[in-house]
Amino acid sequence: MTDIRLATPADLLEVQEIVETSYAQYIPLIGRRPAPMDADYAAAIEAGQLYVLGHPTLGCLVMFPDGDAIEIDMIAVSPDAQGQGIGRKLLDFAADHARSTGLSKLTLYTNAKMARNVVIYQKYGFTITHRATVDGFDRIFMEMAV
Repeated sequence: MTDIRLATPADLLEVQEIVETSYAQYIPLIGRRPAPMDADYAAAIEAGQLYVLGHPTLGCLVMFPDGDAIEIDMIAVSPDAQGQGIGRKLLDFAADHARSTGLSKLTLYTNAKMARNVVIYQKYGFTITHRATVDGFDRIFMEMAV
């Protein structure tokens, strides 16, 4: 498995495919496409906020500084590569990045109907801070000290 690196425009199609295939399972649960499926990943690449792991890409992560935290805006692992520790490696990368830039925590949100993700994040060390409806999505907001 290769290291995590900043994505380039050449990675865009693989990233879009991973996001589509990893989030598609939630459409019936939510009743619409999850927000990450319609995000502008070309803009995230241009802004230096999108990271990829592997070639071909096995997982991806959008993150950026927000106050005293690194906000994880999206994380996705190829369905074929799930269960191999790739999500954990991406979270570890985000935590290391936060520490190396002097930030004290990671923040993220997930759809309230994605209960499995909430459990995964809690096992990693995140705690729920609040819940809110944003853009019609019922979201659970979480944070973790690094």
